[in-house]
Amino acid sequence: MQKTVLVPYAHLPRAHHEHHVLASTVDVFGTAHWLLAERAPQRGGDVPPFDALVVSVDPGGNVELTELSAVRARWPHLDRLPDGGFVVAASRVRRYEDGNQVQVFDALGRETASFSVGDAIEHLLVDEAGQIWVGHFDENPIGIHRWSFTGQHTWTSDDARIPGLFDCYALNVSGTAAWACPYTDFPLVAIRPDRTDRPVRVWANRIRGSHAVAVHGERVAFYGGYDEEQDRLALGEIGEASVEPRDVGLLTQPDGPAPGRRRVVGRGSRIYVQAEPFSAWGVFDLSG
Repeated sequence: MQKTVLVPYAHLPRAHHEHHVLASTVDVFGTAHWLLAERAPQRGGDVPPFDALVVSVDPGGNVELTELSAVRARWPHLDRLPDGGFVVAASRVRRYEDGNQVQVFDALGRETASFSVGDAIEHLLVDEAGQIWVGHFDENPIGIHRWSFTGQHTWTSDDARIPGLFDCYALNVSGTAAWACPYTDFPLVAIRPDRTDRPVRVWANRIRGSHAVAVHGERVAFYGGYDEEQDRLALGEIGEASVEPRDVGLLTQPDGPAPGRRRVVGRGSRIYVQAEPFSAWGVFDLSG
């Protein structure tokens, strides 16, 4: 089977390797971020607010440090806002029913807002306009939702007629649009809320179980799958009503093996992959 090798993209500076990586992502402008704490969170019981450090590495290799005060999420999601601030969100809402699930920090690391977006966050991605896209796994609420950084609900998939949307397996946010591939039917979905003509388009898709998607023109790539297909890279062409599969292979790390336990982020034509111990990002670019 054909193998495609991830290209090294960004590395956590060695000076910070002794810290625990709580979360990591690549933002809509291509900068990689790591949310670090002194130690790993403990299971059980309440977590008192703690200070954390965000290490950011831009595409040119420049490093920026931001200290965040009084972070509350034990198992957080992280992304950066266009103004240099950050969003940190707890994936589960049970301990944050007072509206503190999502924390918004300014560029100096000070909390400026907090609100809740609902339980079971699978993906949290900020777009170029500062809108926060949230894809949920199969709890309540389900679906895909968009929020402003002040907590205003600006779009919902509830009335979008997306077939089989019970778990947002894959979400890609680039520019101000989103692409998704949700369980159970795994259609390819394009979401452009600001368009008056067809803000949501859906294509039938036979590729099942993918956890990341990338799109470039009429080409699409799906990464991941069930069981032995967890490292699958499937390519297709977007037709009028469906995705036509073209090639299937494996996506591997630069040194050869499959990534194993990993994080994935979809941004436009790119799928970023971060394997354990989560100190480095690699990239597959469909446009290349």
